[in-house]
Amino acid sequence: MTAVLRLALAAWLLAIASPAIAGPATVAAASSLQFAFPELIERFRAQGGAPVRINYGASGNFRRQIAQGAPFELFLSADEQSVLALDEEGFTEDAGVVYAVGRLAWIQPPGRGALPSEEDALSAVESAIATHRAGEGRPRLALANPEHAPYGIAARQALQQAGLWEASAPLRVMGENVSQAARFALADEARGGLVAYSLALAPTLAERAEVVLIPDDRHAPLRQRMALMPDAGASARALYAWLQGKEAREILARFGFQPPTLPQAPADAS
Repeated sequence: MTAVLRLALAAWLLAIASPAIAGPATVAAASSLQFAFPELIERFRAQGGAPVRINYGASGNFRRQIAQGAPFELFLSADEQSVLALDEEGFTEDAGVVYAVGRLAWIQPPGRGALPSEEDALSAVESAIATHRAGEGRPRLALANPEHAPYGIAARQALQQAGLWEASAPLRVMGENVSQAARFALADEARGGLVAYSLALAPTLAERAEVVLIPDDRHAPLRQRMALMPDAGASARALYAWLQGKEAREILARFGFQPPTLPQAPADAS
């Protein structure tokens, strides 16, 4: 084979291989991953992974967007139900896997009041309700909108279990997603809020917030599931596989996510 033919063959092979190997992975990720995911991407890229185009938002909104044809290749949800519903409707390649288990936390600005103990984690909510009923102010309580945010659903469940859901209604302010709820929780007029523990551990929030974990028996488990779309490219598939490995799970653990030690069989989505 002449040198010219060899060069032509190499150029042709590169042209057909590049889209599969080097094309960026397009990812939809729950807002609870907003601070953990940049480190995950950095490590993935350092090990030869392709670039990643990342979009953060509420899992329920992504579920609707994917069903409407949004061109995501990989979806990391903050719950299981959003992924399982898409799988049942044929929009994902399969039911995917649980990649982490999240935790709900109460956060509040420093000096805004006594920080609750974990045993009485919602005492700050009770205090805010008492303040409002006494006509002494309207301290806001932030959470993600439970209509489409899994951490909002968990917050509602915790408040309902404590008998505080209805009483807290005049004080609640809803974030479009859990990241926005965390910002609302630290605003001047807020008493605090119920948000993802992973956000509370992020340096930009940790230095501005006090935090206490909500016991995980106060709400349904926040089992976070991810899945590929049927037309996902090689880059997204490589990222999907890497996120199931030891290094990715160690990074997620530093941001407050528990490893997916529970059985991988889909939970009842009813």
